[in-house]
Amino acid sequence: MEFQLLGPFEARHEGDRVLVGSRRQERCLLSILLLEPGRVVSTGRLIDLLWDGDAPASARGTVHTYIGRLRARLGPYGVRVETRHDGYALDPGHHTVDAQEFTDLVRRAGGVADVAQRVRLYDRALGLWQGPLLADVADDGLRERLGGTLGELRLSALEHWAEAQLELGMHDRVVTDLTALARAHPGRERLVAAQMTALYRSGRQADALELYHATRKALVAGLGIEPGAGLNSLHERMLHGDPRLHRPPVPLYAVRVDEEWLPWTTSGHPALEFCNTYAGWGGPGLPGSEWLRTYRTLAVWAGHLDLAEDWLVAGLLKRARQRPEEAAAVLGEAREFRTRLYAALTGPDDVRAFKAVADVAEDAAKASAFVRGDDGLGRWRLSPSAGLRLPVLAVAGSAAELLADPRRFTVRACPGADCGWLFTDESGRRRWCSLRTCGKETPAY
Repeated sequence: MEFQLLGPFEARHEGDRVLVGSRRQERCLLSILLLEPGRVVSTGRLIDLLWDGDAPASARGTVHTYIGRLRARLGPYGVRVETRHDGYALDPGHHTVDAQEFTDLVRRAGGVADVAQRVRLYDRALGLWQGPLLADVADDGLRERLGGTLGELRLSALEHWAEAQLELGMHDRVVTDLTALARAHPGRERLVAAQMTALYRSGRQADALELYHATRKALVAGLGIEPGAGLNSLHERMLHGDPRLHRPPVPLYAVRVDEEWLPWTTSGHPALEFCNTYAGWGGPGLPGSEWLRTYRTLAVWAGHLDLAEDWLVAGLLKRARQRPEEAAAVLGEAREFRTRLYAALTGPDDVRAFKAVADVAEDAAKASAFVRGDDGLGRWRLSPSAGLRLPVLAVAGSAAELLADPRRFTVRACPGADCGWLFTDESGRRRWCSLRTCGKETPAY
């Protein structure tokens, strides 16, 4: 079964809602056990939480009755409530809880070096919150007693999420999502600082400064303290127009094309260049290491590599604005395809990766027509009917040509600790890619 606690309580089995208890206190008791997976919760603590220190004489018997009803409702789904000493525990093996999933995702995100991947994990974690913890089961007092740690973890995750978004240059999203939270939690100065920075980068300097003054007023009035050194320094930098506040760290090994940061050309082959849309495959996350931040980046990159004509790119960008969810799905497909293609090119024996690339290449072939170019030569060209997938299919077609050519056995991965970019070496003597920085301490040939 799947249990939702981050918002209104809900239980589902294979997608269908399950009524686990007709009384609010029954659902509340079950929620307490779900928040303590595998651990014993004493009957005394259950009584204290359910009646907030004002329990009737019949409370112990009522708890036993609730447990019996829950066992009857949950037993058919394999969820067992076990009696242990003077308390109860849920067997953790037959159910999932969104609160536990949230905690696990936040911990995973904290250990990820790649900024874009970290944002994706935080997005998944924060997306689990559908409202206050146990919105329809617990009052504010009980919610604080049960979920104070979860609430703190959520605010901490929001701070890290906002800082990662700013590193990627996604200040607009921070402004949209954090406005209310930053004002509601003046004591979370990292949250306030992220929101101030996002407002400043959005051309809203006055709003950023007003947020600082509102935060300072709340801290002085509520706690009798001034903002910390970090927030004060940010305020002073904004007053003096520090130009470094206007932009995230510049990506390494990048060129600016149509307002997008794109990677240097290092190999000359589109399929290899697509794999090289990471700055630092082998090392820690570097500024701008995830190039495929948005669908717009993908479309502009395809035009830059002559995989799509300018008029096609313009059409793709317009459609992406009209269908943001579809564009996001294609961007996810592009990232996954890039990983599979890299594996296929660096591991000739990786049959699974080859098959994954071949599947997309077959889609490209179905969406292509053989046409005569202005130079009199025939060539395969993708139809605009390919829609937003056109850049991915174009790369797949290029990859298929390379995988069918003996040159694919000359593909090498740069051994630089912070590189791993792909290039071809037909001489059999070249070791490093063309960045000219990887092999500074070792001869390149």
